[in-house]
Formats: sequence, structure tokens, C-alpha cells
Amino acid sequence: MSTFTEQIQNAVNGRNPLIFLQTPEENRVEEILRDIAPDCYENAQVSTWTCTSGILPAPGNSKTKDPVSAIQAIIKDPHPGFYVMKDMPDFMDQHEVVRALRDAYYELTGSGQTTIVLVSPDATIPRSIEKEVTLVDIGLPMPEELLHQFLRIQKSYPDRQIPDTLHSEVGMALRGLTLNEVTHLAHRILRGNKLDEEAIFNEIFEEKKILVKKAGFLEFVPQRLGLDQMGGMGNLKDWIIKREASFTQEAVDAGMPIPKGILIMGVSGCGKSLCAKIVSTFWKLPLFRLDMNMVNSGVYGTPEAAFDRALRTIESVAPAIMWIDEIENSLSMAQSGNAGNHVFSAFLTWMQEKPPLVFVAATANQIQHLPAEVIRKGRFDQVFFCDLPDDEERKNIIEIHIGNQGGDPKEFDLDYLVMTTDGWNGAEVEQAVIAARIDANQDGGRKFNNKDIYRHTRSIVPLSETMREQIKVIRDWAWGRATQASKTKKRAPV
Repeated sequence: MSTFTEQIQNAVNGRNPLIFLQTPEENRVEEILRDIAPDCYENAQVSTWTCTSGILPAPGNSKTKDPVSAIQAIIKDPHPGFYVMKDMPDFMDQHEVVRALRDAYYELTGSGQTTIVLVSPDATIPRSIEKEVTLVDIGLPMPEELLHQFLRIQKSYPDRQIPDTLHSEVGMALRGLTLNEVTHLAHRILRGNKLDEEAIFNEIFEEKKILVKKAGFLEFVPQRLGLDQMGGMGNLKDWIIKREASFTQEAVDAGMPIPKGILIMGVSGCGKSLCAKIVSTFWKLPLFRLDMNMVNSGVYGTPEAAFDRALRTIESVAPAIMWIDEIENSLSMAQSGNAGNHVFSAFLTWMQEKPPLVFVAATANQIQHLPAEVIRKGRFDQVFFCDLPDDEERKNIIEIHIGNQGGDPKEFDLDYLVMTTDGWNGAEVEQAVIAARIDANQDGGRKFNNKDIYRHTRSIVPLSETMREQIKVIRDWAWGRATQASKTKKRAPV
């Protein structure tokens, strides 16, 4: 029995004649109540009311479009079961309506045979009647309900079937959507040109992108990068691979420890943001970047209220990954003022109590500015340090970016390029390769080569030179305090 069904049954057993459901899913409420009505009452019926149609089925010749008239008709001749009042909360700012509901409360409590169910997307219960109304949290549909709805729509497309092996993953990916949203999404997927795994999940994540976009401070980050796009960082790769199977509903149901999040710190340009994107791709989860600048801007209310909305929004689309970039600038109490103190406290509490299928990927350039409470064990599973790549890692990075730009790494003198990029970070290597390709294209559209890249390695001054002192501080702090993302045992010289 679902939590919602249990709450309705408890309300009926307690003879609560007025129930308030905060949900936009009117059809789902009506369907569930029709299923459970026989277990709640003898000879149960489920009637509905809207301000345009009145009570259906209509009670005799009564005119019931007016909310007060509708309530009075129920009081006069109630049937066993439920009356689903779909528009009633919109009229509850009227004294007459509140009075009528209170009359219904006293008249119907004694028999315990009739329940009026008020349905609204917003919790708008006037204080004058909140003691008489029982609030029931219907919640969003569970993955099984969502998958069932998807498969029901799929029956209309006999020649378009998603693979059975993807059913469980699709059900989890749909979590956070309503049944109506799944209906529209299923039609869109099944009528599309492709029905492979990538196309299916891209459509689902696109739907979630639309949902979080309404919040204003969450940005959907498309999945494009696999583990093969990460040069080096062997320890971090191993961590991502080993915990993939742990971040599932099956693991939650089995009582297994669920990964909470990782904090990735290190030298600028060494792939911290890349890591967050790769976790998303490898785990097949949508990635949403939290824009703390917008949270703190005041455009969406106080920073505390906006941050709470952001957390509630990300919870509603779980399973998902929330990416907080440069967390030290967002949650450092020393830099954020009083509002920052409250946001910081809310974040700590949420990280301790958050739903299991929300994973936090946070990045930081200057982790020494973060309070110790953030980085202690129990909030983040692991703190990784991304250092400047060593020779072998840099060779791997060069190969990746040459391939990304349409070149063949076998045609390049990689050892020579590794030597000329000593002390470089991954972002600097990428830009040198991109610039080389642009130069070659402008020079008659030819393929770029070793000389093109080398020409740019001579003109670029790496960050390890221009920011030598700052990088030394970061590396000194991280040494012994964080797990090295790379498997190399040596500290690269600065």
C-alpha cells in the first residue's frame, strides 16, 4: 500500500470529512480514489466537482456550479464515498465558502461515510479552517507508476518498443515527472526517429531541463563526455566506476550505503568541472548546475528562500546530480555575510538529511576558504585533489584533444609535445590544440600538425608560472588532506 493510500485510509478511519491534497494531478487523484473507495466505504461512489460542470454525476436537478451550492447539496444528500472538489481551493478566500465547508465538517463527521477531497497545486488553506481540514501529501508518482504509464502509452505503438532491459532505468529516470508529463513524453519518444538508449534518455533529461528551468537558478548541463575524455585521474575514475551500481533505487531498497557526493578541489584548469559532467554521463543521470549568483541576487526572493526552492526542485527531479561550481565562493561564511550564514547552515543540514538519490558534485579552487564542517566525512564521501598532470597524463590529454579536433594522434610527436607543455594544465593543452587547428584551417584548409601545436606552446605562458605562489598554497594545503585524483605518487614541480 502506498503512503498516499495509507494516509487516505487513516483519514477515513478517523472520520475526517475534509481532506486537502496539494497536487496538480487531478486525474491521478481521481483514479486512485476510485481504486480504494470500495475498501473505505460500502456502496462507495466517487463524484467530482468543478466550477464549470458542478457535481458529476449531478444530484437530481440541483444547480451545483456555485461552490456554496455544491457543498450544501452534499450536506443535504451525501452518498458514501468521495467528492473530489477540483476547483474549491480557489474559492476558499470567500467567507461563505469557508462557512459552508465548516458546516460540512460538522454534518459529515458523525456518519463517517462521506469525504470531501479538496485538490489544488498550492496549499491554500485559510487559517480559519485549517483545524478542520486534514492535509495529505500525495507526493509525485513512484518509478513503477511512471513506467506503467509509459508502457501503457507504448501499447499504442506496436512497432515502437523500448528494450525490456531499459525498463528499470527508464522508470527511475522518469522520477520527478507527473503522469501527464510522462504521457506527453512517451508519445514524443515513441514517435521520434530513434529509439536507442541514448535517444530515450536524452528526451527524458530534456523534459527535466524544462522543469528546472522554471526555477531560474538551476541550469541543465547536457551529457556529452565519457570516461575516455578524462586524461589521467585514475583514482577518481575508479571511484566513479565502483559506485555506479550503488546509486540506484535497488541499492536504496536493499539498505546499502548510497553515495552522497564528492568535493573536487585543485588547480584551475585541471578538469574539476569535467569530472562532474563525466559522473553524470557514466551514471546516466541528469546534471543540474546550481547558480549561486542567482540565488544570492535577490531576484527570486531572499537567498535563504531561493536556496530552499533550489533544493526542493532538485529533489523533485531525483535521481539527479546537483553541481555546485566554486563552492568556496558560494558557501564560505567569511565571504557571504549573514544571508550566507543561513544558506551555509541550510546546506549542511540538507547534506546530512537529503534524499538518497540526489548526488552533489562540488568543485573548489581554494578549499582552504571553506569551513571544516563542509569537508568533514559524512557530508561528502570523498574530497579529491586535481593536481597538474604529470608527463603520462599530459600525453593522454594531448591525444584526447588531438582526436577531438579531427586529428590522428599517431601522426604527432607526442613525446615532444609532452616535453614542451611541462607544467601545463589540461585546459591550456586543449586551447593550444584548438588554436593549432584554427591556424591550419586558415592556411588553405590543411590538417593541423605538430609544428602548429608547438608554435602555440612557445607563446603560451602556463598558469603554473603566472600564478606560481597561489598554486603552491593550494597544493601545500591539499597534500595529506585530500585524496589525489591521479594515481601518480609524485608531486609535479611548480
